[in-house]
Amino acid sequence: MEKTLYLVRHAKSSWGEPGLADIDRPLNKRGCRDCQDMGARLKKHGRMPDLIVSSPANRALATARCIAQQLHYPEADIVTVKNAYCSGTGALVDILQRLDERNTAVMLVAHNPDMTGLVDTLCGPVISDMPTCAIAMVRLEIDHWSQAGTVVSELTDYDFPKKSNTP
Repeated sequence: MEKTLYLVRHAKSSWGEPGLADIDRPLNKRGCRDCQDMGARLKKHGRMPDLIVSSPANRALATARCIAQQLHYPEADIVTVKNAYCSGTGALVDILQRLDERNTAVMLVAHNPDMTGLVDTLCGPVISDMPTCAIAMVRLEIDHWSQAGTVVSELTDYDFPKKSNTP
């Protein structure tokens, strides 16, 4: 069996309100533009998740919603998971291992350094640091989500806003 992950680091956020709590920071203009572009790239290549899971942080959820809109994925079906917010790579692996088996392609939208750490955990050290709004596509040769992180998986695509000549 094969599972597919789209690991998305949230788009560029705003630091314009110094007193705003980190979890509440919104996307800035570039972030809004980048997630629209990245969602359009996914759509162009026919990549569609069965499920989108997001950190509850404003900037991550806004990224998930923006990409969902480009893919015509219902925003109401986006699932937020508290432990996707800066809880460490182990928490992200735990989220993956608890996914419903009916979903074979899942998008996870979260934060660095956890996302880069997750790619490293799943595929080995193939990415040094995911830029904002980067998407790492990972193929997992597993029968059950509970096996995520226990076998080496393959990074099949890696895209980010400033990458030229996207496939």
